[in-house]
Amino acid sequence: MPDAGIISLLVVSLIAGLAMPAGALLAFGRGIQPKWREKELRHGVLALGAGALVSAVALVLVPEGIKDVSVLAACLCFVGGALAFMALDIYLAKNKTPASQLAAMLSDFIPESLALGTTAALGGSTLLLGLLITVQNFPEGFNAYREMRAKDRDNRKKIVLLFCVMALLGPIMSAIGYFWLADYPVVISGIMLFAAGGILYSVLQDIAPQIRMENHWLPPLGGILGFLIGMIGYMLEG
Repeated sequence: MPDAGIISLLVVSLIAGLAMPAGALLAFGRGIQPKWREKELRHGVLALGAGALVSAVALVLVPEGIKDVSVLAACLCFVGGALAFMALDIYLAKNKTPASQLAAMLSDFIPESLALGTTAALGGSTLLLGLLITVQNFPEGFNAYREMRAKDRDNRKKIVLLFCVMALLGPIMSAIGYFWLADYPVVISGIMLFAAGGILYSVLQDIAPQIRMENHWLPPLGGILGFLIGMIGYMLEG
């Protein structure tokens, strides 16, 4: 009989993944009338995702990630995640791919699912992180669907089906974290901090309207630096 803990983990990670096609289904319709309400809904969904992403960074990924690494290692992983997401952002912008939101969604979802599995293996609660992943995947699925749909208006059902298949990455990555990464707490911490830096960069670059500059990718690093200063202070006091 499979352990109840692993079954619970797989269910939580699958539900979190299914939030992506659920968000796509919300955007599946031809539009919400009147137009101002459609725009209001889109901005509300964006705000929901931003709040969930920031809370995942501040409440789970950073506090858990700094437990087993030095201040220097934490800084390197955190900044490395931000720079990696910046490089991805630049690449997608230059290649004008219709799947930039899709790539960003997966780059969040995969490391977070690994972290979910390792958290369960170490005896921690997966409820909070699973809930936050679910809440952030919903608006990301909504936005990724709209972006891909704008480029290919004949493949609505295929896009939703693709998102359903991608939801399976949640249980797969969580199982990898549970069975193979739990014995390497330093690696787990690095993954969490890397994901935290990347997620925070994405929020500052793609969502915060006062910071974003078209075709400029460095300004969000100011936010990364500000958060990093707070993180260093928190670690030194601890």
